Amino acid sequence: MKPGRNDPCPCGSGEKYKHCCGRVAAAAVSAPQMLDPREIGALVAMIEEGRSSEAGHKTRALLRSDPNGGILWKILSVALTRQGKDALQALRRTTELLPHDAEAHSNLGAALHDRRQWDEALVSLRRALEIQPDDVQALIDAANAMRALGQARESVALYQRTLHINPNSAEAENNLGNAFLELGQCADAVACYRRALEISPDNAEIHCNMGNAFRQLGQPREALTCSRRSIALDPRLSVAHNNLGLSLAALGQREQAVASYRQALLLNPRYVEALNNLGNVLLDLGQRREAVPLYRQAIELDPGRADSHVNLGNVLFELRRIDEAAASYRRALALRPEYPLAHLGLAAALRMQRRAGEAEASCQAALAVDPNCVEALTLLGELRADRGQFTQAQELFSRAIAIDPTFPSAFCSIAAQAKMTHDDAAWLQAVETLLAKAPPLRHEISLRYALGKYFDDLGQYDEAFSNYRRANELTKRFGSSYDRAKLTQRVDRIISAFDAAFVSQCQDGASASELPVFIIGMPRSGTSLTEQILASHPAVFGAGEVKFWDSAFDALEAAGPNSGNRASLIAGMARDYLERLTALSAGELRVIDKMPANFLYAGLIHAVFPRARIIHMQRNPLDTCLSIYFQSFFNIGPYANDFGNLAHYHREYIRTTNYWRAVLPAATLLEIPYQGLIEDQEGWSRRMLEFIGLPWDPKCLEFHQTDRVVITASRWQVRQRINAASAGLWRNYEKFLGPLRRLVDS
Repeated sequence: MKPGRNDPCPCGSGEKYKHCCGRVAAAAVSAPQMLDPREIGALVAMIEEGRSSEAGHKTRALLRSDPNGGILWKILSVALTRQGKDALQALRRTTELLPHDAEAHSNLGAALHDRRQWDEALVSLRRALEIQPDDVQALIDAANAMRALGQARESVALYQRTLHINPNSAEAENNLGNAFLELGQCADAVACYRRALEISPDNAEIHCNMGNAFRQLGQPREALTCSRRSIALDPRLSVAHNNLGLSLAALGQREQAVASYRQALLLNPRYVEALNNLGNVLLDLGQRREAVPLYRQAIELDPGRADSHVNLGNVLFELRRIDEAAASYRRALALRPEYPLAHLGLAAALRMQRRAGEAEASCQAALAVDPNCVEALTLLGELRADRGQFTQAQELFSRAIAIDPTFPSAFCSIAAQAKMTHDDAAWLQAVETLLAKAPPLRHEISLRYALGKYFDDLGQYDEAFSNYRRANELTKRFGSSYDRAKLTQRVDRIISAFDAAFVSQCQDGASASELPVFIIGMPRSGTSLTEQILASHPAVFGAGEVKFWDSAFDALEAAGPNSGNRASLIAGMARDYLERLTALSAGELRVIDKMPANFLYAGLIHAVFPRARIIHMQRNPLDTCLSIYFQSFFNIGPYANDFGNLAHYHREYIRTTNYWRAVLPAATLLEIPYQGLIEDQEGWSRRMLEFIGLPWDPKCLEFHQTDRVVITASRWQVRQRINAASAGLWRNYEKFLGPLRRLVDS
């Protein structure tokens, strides 16, 4: 008795009978009368006995005398396939000679299917089905080819037709489930997999697929059970380990997910999806740098996958490598122009590059593809908040939460842009619920900062500090460390490089431009408020925090103190910096760079722009350091997360600014007390404008109404009228100050 079409071939090849001797035997039955049936039978017997090479040689010999013997070409194709050789030419020749042989077309279609030549495969399989409409395997292969061509919906009818002919086809039920999964009909997919498992209960692949469907239905525990059953049946099924990792990650068990992804990659080192998933879960655990090479490897293996480029962009963005991140997002969009997450990532990068209009256009592009993209709605809200349009921003945040009540970023954004009250109890309950579900590290940090602000706004200072402290301790898991000795040594080198003699001399190559105005100081010392006041003047443009002088000092230091090209270096710095400012502004007389950390480089700035003016903001050290500790900064160093490190950084700031006060010309530096600016806004505003060489303009008193983009942590505060609410912040947290006390006690 011959085996069934889906049974293993008795010849021992490991192939299904339908792909091997079964097709040869069927062909022999209908062999033309001019061929000796005994010869055909002998060739079939050789293949059944595993003597495919011998069968191939004898078939070729017969073809020399009968080159148009279709059955001989058919036998040769099977013999070649059995030997792992290219049988495509023989298969094509068979269909030419036996144009009405359904099996010949089905064989060719199956071979093309295995080569992933989907279009050609579908043509051959459709021809086979025209001749023999009830060929179950041809129906399945044709449906598979359709799915591969993106025609999942069209494939459903073929799978269903197959099951009407053969209700016990586990392969058809499984693949029908796969088609439903691709169409987003996850419940229908689960039903198909259940029926498939009734037919073939120990099929590891079907268990694996059902787990994937459960996960997409939001049932990770059921998915976990299916994946573990699949692995028990076939421990070497890499996709099952990958799916197990996805389920574990969805349940917050991220360390275990890492182990599953690594096992999948051990079994299949070229598994691109597992590389991406491992990178994603490491990112969730705060291991950003470890994720980068995984995404790069995924891109190297398959450069055409847009999601790999987006994942790389995301981690580069979190590592503050904004230009590189933007390039990754653009590569993803070149591959997949309608990819919402690529538009969204690019929008976030453009925002950091202060290209607000382009950032909003990218957000809108994401929403055009997916109007319910909560990430895009929230980022669009942030862009509105950057412009001071807080009502519109809150509407967008609320809309995002209505779509997805579990999206953490929208809750954090709500707290950042408003004064929280007891009426926000529902907000508090939602945030506490999200934290109870063990969110990814970056989300837990953001939620903790948001909770800290909520309790601070309500005057519940113990609860506020507890959450702020937790946020800062969690931030340390990202692995960035503050090197106190390194900063001290850098300050020593800066002071040594710009001694009094150097500062007093006019440097060759220096620019006479008065365009740049620098606002320096500690973060959270009023630099954003000061910029907002001055940028309200029609002749002033606020450029925000311009990254330049760190690398400029490094270049000057690398050249050495006796370098003969120092003049050209300084001239080049002046030219490059002015080009950057003019590219940002629109012809204003003054452009403000409010990078606080430029306090380190006031001497270098003066050497390059001796006529530029530097405004130094000063604030109570306890208020300053607490305010830093209470903020989730994007572009600030790791000193911010520890009181001891904050105290050290502040002492180096004081040492540096004391030095500049002693050596810089008096006309270069104006020092503004934050408390004084709050108490006498007009008086100090007039002094600042006079200092930078501009006439008074009353618009500076209405700074909170100025329409401009502010992306610093102070963007909400600078849109309020000046008040003293933030002065004396430290008194609410006096018992927690620890090492910060020495900043005022010493």
